[in-house]
Amino acid sequence: MLNEEQLLKRITANPKIFGGKAIIRGRRLAVEHILGMLTAGDTTETILEGYPWLQREDIQACLAYAHKLVENDWIEPVPVDTET
Repeated sequence: MLNEEQLLKRITANPKIFGGKAIIRGRRLAVEHILGMLTAGDTTETILEGYPWLQREDIQACLAYAHKLVENDWIEPVPVDTET
């Protein structure tokens, strides 16, 4: 099992690929695409079947990358009107 630092080394950026967006191991697959698939309910197994070169650790790396992006963010709660 890879630690977070090792996972994050799998995420790269190349200005010639997707305008420099985060990609997986220099390939033409954006981190945001994998995160979108997971959000849509795709399983790790389904994603790995669709991209035979992809490794389970690459998907973990996408999640680690997303975590790093938001770990220090603070979103102000939106007040909810409960009197309806």
